Amino acid sequence: MADAQQPNLRYRRILLKLSGEALRGEQSSGICTQTIERLASEVRDVHEMGVEVSIVIGGGNIFRGVAASAQGMDRASADYMGMLATCINGLALQDALERKEIHTRVMSAIGMNEVAEPYIRRRAIRHLEKRRVVICVAGTGNPYFTTDTAASLRAMEIHADALLKGTQVDGVYDRDPSLHSDATLFRTLSYHEALTRELKVMDSTAISLCKDNKMPIVVFRLSDPGNIKRLVRGEDVGTLVWSRDDLRGVGVER
Repeated sequence: MADAQQPNLRYRRILLKLSGEALRGEQSSGICTQTIERLASEVRDVHEMGVEVSIVIGGGNIFRGVAASAQGMDRASADYMGMLATCINGLALQDALERKEIHTRVMSAIGMNEVAEPYIRRRAIRHLEKRRVVICVAGTGNPYFTTDTAASLRAMEIHADALLKGTQVDGVYDRDPSLHSDATLFRTLSYHEALTRELKVMDSTAISLCKDNKMPIVVFRLSDPGNIKRLVRGEDVGTLVWSRDDLRGVGVER
């Protein structure tokens, strides 16, 4: 069960953004049982350190609304289908966590009372205070908004210390590292730089929300075991996106 809260934690309440693709492992689509078990173990380890954990999960391993829209489907209908895909992923992650004896609540932005609670901000915060992991699904409940934007919104609503975005690369690069061997990894990055250089941190709406509300974003490689634990301890992992002045103000130079 959970240990007493450790005094050397940088982040005590986090919003973890997981893409749907993170759950498929090496498969082309769907949910990989081994991958979701590993992710649940990572979340359990951080939870047992005393960190309050909320998760926003995508649905791209099952259905991508933007891709369907590009092929002629009505964008709103496609986005709603994508929201339902996130619910499937959220229930799968809940099952994996609860088999590890971590109390979990799935909270949905669209009504489905038989399988998930409605997302209510104060209730979500109360669940976190009671040491439950909160999994937020169905994005914001509105079409045309990404799960990145949902993650930014939920992070601010629950007063998270940081938004941690798990990706397939070890941070933010100046260009695609899979195509350019000389791509440069940023250790720190300002919101302004991320927006003006159109770096693939999150979509512009999500970054702007974080910028306006001074919510730190950390982009890191999810597949490296222990990375989430290292991040909450303040180790140098991934890319930290924040205001340069704020970075100096809290003594976080990376």
